[in-house]
Amino acid sequence: MPEFLDQDIKFLPGVGPKRAELLNKELSIKTFRDLIYYFPFKYIDRTKFYRIAEIHSQMPYIQIKGKIRAIETVGVKNKERLSARFFDDSGSIELVWFRSVKWQKENLSLNKEYIVFGKPSDFNGKLNLVHPEMETEEEMQLKPVGLFQGYYVTTEKMKNKYLTSKTINKFQLTLIQLAKGKIRETLPEPLIHKLKLTSLEKALTTIHKPENTIDLKNATFRLKFEELFHIQLKILALKSKRESKFKGFKFEHVGYNFNTFYKDFLPFELTGAQKRVVKEIRRDVNRNVQMNRLLQGDVGSGKTLVALLTMLLAMDNGFQSCIMAPTEILAQQHFQSVSQFLQGMNIEVGLLTGSTKTKDRKILHEKLESGELQILIGTHALIEDVVVFKNLGLVVIDEQHRFGVAQRAKLWQKNDLIPPHILVMTATPIPRTLAMTVYGDLDVSVIDELPPGRKPVQTWHFFENKRKQVLNFLRQQLEKGTQIYIVYPLISESEKMDFKNLEDGYKQIKEAFPDVEISMVHGKLKPNFKEKMMQEFKAGKTRIMVATTVIEVGVDVPNASVMVIESAERFGLSQLHQLRGRVGRGAEQSYCILMSSYKIGAESKKRLETMVRTNDGFDIAEVDMKLRGPGDIEGTQQSGIGFDLKIANLGKDGKILEFARNTASEILNNDPNLSKEENRLLLKNLLALKNTDFDWSSIS
Repeated sequence: MPEFLDQDIKFLPGVGPKRAELLNKELSIKTFRDLIYYFPFKYIDRTKFYRIAEIHSQMPYIQIKGKIRAIETVGVKNKERLSARFFDDSGSIELVWFRSVKWQKENLSLNKEYIVFGKPSDFNGKLNLVHPEMETEEEMQLKPVGLFQGYYVTTEKMKNKYLTSKTINKFQLTLIQLAKGKIRETLPEPLIHKLKLTSLEKALTTIHKPENTIDLKNATFRLKFEELFHIQLKILALKSKRESKFKGFKFEHVGYNFNTFYKDFLPFELTGAQKRVVKEIRRDVNRNVQMNRLLQGDVGSGKTLVALLTMLLAMDNGFQSCIMAPTEILAQQHFQSVSQFLQGMNIEVGLLTGSTKTKDRKILHEKLESGELQILIGTHALIEDVVVFKNLGLVVIDEQHRFGVAQRAKLWQKNDLIPPHILVMTATPIPRTLAMTVYGDLDVSVIDELPPGRKPVQTWHFFENKRKQVLNFLRQQLEKGTQIYIVYPLISESEKMDFKNLEDGYKQIKEAFPDVEISMVHGKLKPNFKEKMMQEFKAGKTRIMVATTVIEVGVDVPNASVMVIESAERFGLSQLHQLRGRVGRGAEQSYCILMSSYKIGAESKKRLETMVRTNDGFDIAEVDMKLRGPGDIEGTQQSGIGFDLKIANLGKDGKILEFARNTASEILNNDPNLSKEENRLLLKNLLALKNTDFDWSSIS
């Protein structure tokens, strides 16, 4: 039997086909269910009434009761406005409408009691209310006393067609009325009872029509918990299904390659964090279950070394490995550092990118298929069908948010029966709550220690007026033999202006340092020329690199220990953090200088203060998520776990998320297949959640 909430929205009284089409286009509201789950973003207390004499223009929204004594149309044609004089026993105020003048005039009556709601403003020293909401006593009966009015996000197109927040509010009240006794519970009764949750019907009614703050708080908690609980249940169920369904290659043998490298070729002692992560990985690959592990660590924390040790372990067990990087520069960098680490060990490492020559590819393919080539590093050229491994046992994916899930799936399918172990590496620190959601089906390892001898980068923020002092500081650093990055924003909306700033900046730096070799790098240069510029900087032929964010992922120059970021207020936090990670790679003290204009908003100020205050990527990621919201954090859109949060906020609801995850985990531990009678409803909901275009359950 079809459920009441699955009806087409056009059948809701007051909606009709035209409004239904608009709701669908603008807010993706197609059914009663979509509407009832479209929640207010704020509430305004409609319980308090003011007297006109108490009102001043600095007040937020206010509500008054009284009568219209005079109505007149002022101005002509498109400058026409409607003015009404509104009185209560303490005085009068002007009500003004600039739109729908004719309609408003026809619908207003003199000497009739109205409740007026709006924001007071000041015009030529006189108070008025522009486009106020008008309701009669009878209309207010729909809204019981003690009600907070919900406000809903609407678009410009909707407002132009008179589909305002108030209209949506009316639709919600109509729907709640009709839905009485028809909303089916989505959580098992024992769970609701155990957690003392409000019923779903009461929660949905209260969220749109709250009578008091306590009910509203309980309703909000119920809806946030349920939303996060279903996501966690899905993620944890996928993880458990994958672990039972997919066997993994067993790397039980720690042999010649791993031991020789560890004893004789390791360039420095591993940090405690690196040792801990290697142990976690060894435990994974020794279990006959396919490993899916996310390795997080700041730029320079030694993730590549951990990946290499895992690849040597694969070799000792007769398996091949590959590293997939998002750009050629990064692939080449991995190739160089891995080849350098293995120098003298007689292990062949291959590099495959878009610019690998055809004859070299042919040799590479043959060696790969015969098993002669043990380690292959490349870009997404690795995914191509012509790339055939003899026995791929380990896939390392770097900066995974740059790859879509389907791309990673192709690497997964390089083996017929048993998929390779997957190690995903990222230098973008992911806040805990986001990691539990987006990467909740991966086991997470964190390298939270810098290698010995590395000093944290010192970060300073200066306004334009300190430019002279900054140039003097750069001069001193150049005398010490240091190299410098100067980074400019390049944002597509204002690309022409940004290019001009970059070129002007380049000229200024040339004038300030006439005897210093300077290079300029940006995304519009031809790849081989850009590469040549970067290599010259790396080799120390140029001392200053003026660049856009193309250097965010890429060059590793230990001698570059100063970075100046121009117009730093225009960068996001994670980008600032990634850029800062380019310096501080040698033993010298490094510096990051953030330059900004005086006029910066509160959010930009908070970003720059955070950068100055801390070097901790996770701390920065948490602030970033609070400022921007989870959907904007790099990588979350391609996570492959398609969820759209309607009410929960990962930046603020970490505690509810943790509670939801623990609850889901406890249920699955006791009933992995959700086959018990009490969990039937959860299984039904879980199956409904799987209606996505692709079954991601078997992919990291």
